[in-house]
Formats: sequence, structure tokens, C-alpha cells
Amino acid sequence: MFDRYEAGESAVLVHIDFADEDRREDLVELKLLVESAGAQQVGVITTSRRSPDRKFFLGSGKADELAALVAATEANVVIFNHALSPAQERNLEMVCQCRVLDRTALILDIFAQRARTYEGKLQVELAQLRHMSTRLIRGWTHLERQKGGIGMRGPGETQLETDRRLLRGRMGTINKRLAKVDKQREQSRRARSRSEQPTVSLVGYTNAGKSTLFNSLTVSDVYAADQLFATLDPTLRKLDLPDGAIILADTVGFIRHLPHDLVAAFKSTLQETREADLLLHIVDCHDDNMEDNFEQVQLVLKEIGADEIPQLVVCNKIDLLEDVSPRIDYNDEGVPTRVWVSAQQQKGLDQLKEAINQIVGRATLELTLRIPATAGHYLGQFYRLDAIQQKEFDDLGDCILSVRLLEADWLRLVKQSQGELEHFIVEDAAVE
Repeated sequence: MFDRYEAGESAVLVHIDFADEDRREDLVELKLLVESAGAQQVGVITTSRRSPDRKFFLGSGKADELAALVAATEANVVIFNHALSPAQERNLEMVCQCRVLDRTALILDIFAQRARTYEGKLQVELAQLRHMSTRLIRGWTHLERQKGGIGMRGPGETQLETDRRLLRGRMGTINKRLAKVDKQREQSRRARSRSEQPTVSLVGYTNAGKSTLFNSLTVSDVYAADQLFATLDPTLRKLDLPDGAIILADTVGFIRHLPHDLVAAFKSTLQETREADLLLHIVDCHDDNMEDNFEQVQLVLKEIGADEIPQLVVCNKIDLLEDVSPRIDYNDEGVPTRVWVSAQQQKGLDQLKEAINQIVGRATLELTLRIPATAGHYLGQFYRLDAIQQKEFDDLGDCILSVRLLEADWLRLVKQSQGELEHFIVEDAAVE
């Protein structure tokens, strides 16, 4: 087994252009990821294939070419712009005689470097352990495997089982600690809901300028840099608007094909996005891949269950464009849909605050529901949101409920009930 590379070591990059759109990655993005990880690029191997090779992912001929380049450049690590199987990693390491990382491991390494809070470090460790759990066997190839027959049983399998048991135990401990942190976050969210302070979450492709915009709006000092995944840990700040205060949340940036281990490990962090009343979708309008990055963020939002939350698109970095000034774009109903700003030069911030105020100000619903006795479990959900204004029961035992809640909360409850709650409405919604 080869030791994990240290930041600053030299790396050979491998990028394959697949015909299948779902397998395609961006070579420029890989170079940015490698730079963010602190490694130095010393060579690049590119090729085209219809599908991955089962043994070496890029084919035996290209594998030999890769090994020659590694030897010539004295590289310490090979980094693939794709997800590799444990067997493919092991085969490539034997050929190249150095550490081989795939795209998932690279992103996990960046997250490990950037995590600062207790929760963030636990989440990253959990994701790393999940990724490592399928690759333990690689670390014990120098030991004998257990074989049938007397005198043929080696220590290797025993060590593997020991490692797996330790791994499961550590993952269980981390999950318990994260559950405790998640409970604390849930209490904070309930408190914000009771105080009727809407939560607005910043989302977007990594390096779109979310943290810079967050700092400009809230006069904060969240770390911001021109690199991928500059910040990981969620930060909440109060922002005063003309019609009242809101809670602004800065969260981790998204990326195409975000590793599932990370999505699972960061579920409590991403909860801030799922529970938000409005999403500010920050896009880099100067990026040539703006539309593609926009779609990738939409896919991640759908994966984490936040695709139905109202969005306001914020086109950032207009200072890098010609003849573009701060403005608000409206739809046919007069609702703000897009705001053009420059977070770096603090242009368009007043227009952004105005647009947020217009959307959040509309987002409160007053409803009257007739909930049958057989559906009484919905009462607890309204109580948790502190949304009940009046409650009484009729002669049939049905509960006549008057509620006042944020539109985003109502849409979320309707989705969870698979539309059943909509059948209980006895009066049209009054939107404030």
C-alpha cells in the first residue's frame, strides 16, 4: 500500500472523454481541484473511449503510457478525473508504482483540508471511512490470504476483519455524534420558525462567489478565496430587510457528480438548504460553463430534496462583463426571478435585498383545514412549526384547524403527505 500523498507533491492527471454524457467530466475543473488540493501538476494523459476498461479503466496500452510518464516525471500520485473501482485502483498502482486517486478521493481530501468546525470534521471523516471501507483489502496485499487446508491459514484475513470491525465501530461513533449535532440544529431551526424569521440559503456551483456575497451582505468574515470548496462549514447570520429580519445561510458549494458519500455525510449541513424558505442560486455569469453548472446544481438540489423550494437566481461577477449593470429581472406575475450583482465590488446588493424582501414577504399562507380523526398525526407537524392559530372539533370528531405558516413549509408538508393535505383545505389560501 502506498502512503497518502502530502500537499505539494507532484501529480499526473488522467482524463478520458467518454461518449456517454453521464460519464463526462471537465478537465479544467480537475486541474482546479488538484490546485485546490495543493498538488502540483506535472503531466496529463488524455484519451477517448466508449466505456471504461474493466481492468485499468483507460486500457492496457494507455496504462503503460501512464506508467512511463509517471517514471519520467517522478510523480508521486496519479489522479483520475473519474470514479475508479477498488480493483482498478489496485491494478493501476501495481503498474505505476505510486498512489492512485480517483475523483471522489480527491474531493474528499480537499474537504478534509477545509473542514474547520467539529461537525464538519466529523462529516468529512465519515465520508472518508465510507469510501475507504471498500478499499481495505489493498492495504494488506503483502500478507497471506487464508487458504483451505491445515497449515495454510495466514494472518491477512484476520487483519482485514479486524480493520473492518474497527471501521464499523468508528463510523457508528461518528453517526451518534452527528445525530446529537443534528438534534441541536433542529432545535435552532424550530426556534427560528417560532420567531417567524425566514431562512434564505445560498447555493450554487463551487467558486461562484457565495461566501464573498455572504460577507458583503452580512458584513461577516467567512473565508473566501478564488478556489474550489473554499468553505465547507455552514454559517448563519442575521440580515435586516425593510419588512423584517431574515436568517442568511452560507453552505458548501456543489459540483458535478458530487460523491454520494459526501451527500450522505453532509445531510445535516444540507438540511439548512432543504429547510430554507428561499434559495439564492448564485451563478458565475462570466463562466463559459454557466448554463451547465446551473443544471448540475439543480440535479444536486433534486437529489437532496430541495428542488421545490423557491429560487432567486443571482448572477454574480458582472464586473467581469461589459455593459452589464445591477438590475432585477421579473416574471410576468411581477415576481423577481433574477438579480445581477458583483459581490466583489458590492454592486447590486440593494437590488438583491429588495428582491429577497419582495419574495419572502409574499411567502406566508393562512389556511383553514378540516383534518379527519384518522389523520391526526398531521397536528404534530403543525405544532412543531408553531403554525396553529385556532383549533376546534366538530360533531364528527374532525379537527377544524386555522394555520399560518410560510409557503415553503406548506409545500414541504404537502410533498411529505403525497398531496393528502391539499384535500383537507376548506378555504382558499390567503397569501400575504
